[in-house]
Amino acid sequence: MSNPNILEIRDLRVHFPIKVGVLQRTVGHIRAVDGVDLVIKKGETVGLVGESGCGKTTIGRAIVRLNQPTSGSIMFGDQGDLLKLHGPELRAIRKKIQIVFQDPYSSLNPRHSVKRMLSEVLTIQMGMGRQEAYERMGELLSQVGLSPVYAHRYPHEFSGGQRQRIAIARSLALEPEFLVCDEAVSALDVSIQSQIINLLMDLKSQYENMTYLFISHALNVVEHISDRVAVMYLGKIVELAETEELFSNPQHPYTKALLSAIPILAGRAKRERIILEGEVPSAARVPSGCRFHTRCPYADKSCAEIEPEMKEIAPGHMAACIKI
Repeated sequence: MSNPNILEIRDLRVHFPIKVGVLQRTVGHIRAVDGVDLVIKKGETVGLVGESGCGKTTIGRAIVRLNQPTSGSIMFGDQGDLLKLHGPELRAIRKKIQIVFQDPYSSLNPRHSVKRMLSEVLTIQMGMGRQEAYERMGELLSQVGLSPVYAHRYPHEFSGGQRQRIAIARSLALEPEFLVCDEAVSALDVSIQSQIINLLMDLKSQYENMTYLFISHALNVVEHISDRVAVMYLGKIVELAETEELFSNPQHPYTKALLSAIPILAGRAKRERIILEGEVPSAARVPSGCRFHTRCPYADKSCAEIEPEMKEIAPGHMAACIKI
């Protein structure tokens, strides 16, 4: 029996107004996320990939309500639509949904010690007493691979990898069910990246049914950690499949181009290198029809006229292309 859905995103749109002049008149909109559907099951890790500016981070921030969506819905378990929650209801649900940012140094208060950062979460948010919070703090630091003696140190005294571990510990303090990892390892050295990825995978076994949305442009990292992968281009998901299926049998031309740039490991079939022409169009001026047609090596006249819908091309494998 498969796990129930924990997150259901339906027709999500996040448009940012373009304002000009002294009166800040709206002259258009940046369509950062433009009609996304995505279902995530409890306990799985879904990777979200695409070039910079495609809308990956905007989706992650919309889930935790750091960006206010223009329309659509985000259903979380049996809690209803996250976009309709306000005040105490929203604060309560935020304990269950946490985010780990790309730059841990900017997300940690440089004037607070690790002890203060974690104890405030545990005492104020979780309602623990001082002694219970102190014991739990030691457990959290141990779980992310740090010694509890580091609790009295400040962010500037740690390396980038250690700071990211602290950020993860702070998120885990609230005992979340869903964790958005927004480029959580992209600012780290390769050796440190592997340590953080292994940590996240280990935490899934410690926290039953922990669910991740892993946002990254590093396809090799996404392949290692994800159960399924969604590929985004210019505000829309263009392909979605289980990780092994997507990497071995990509269908959308954009996915093929992305994967062709990955160095081939021994034992894998070689892929033809696909070089995309031109730049990614502006999200303020989205092309008609298929929004990838301006760079697609297989596009014809019909691609500029027909906007493709996601369709199932194999069990659990969806893609949006009229040529498939």
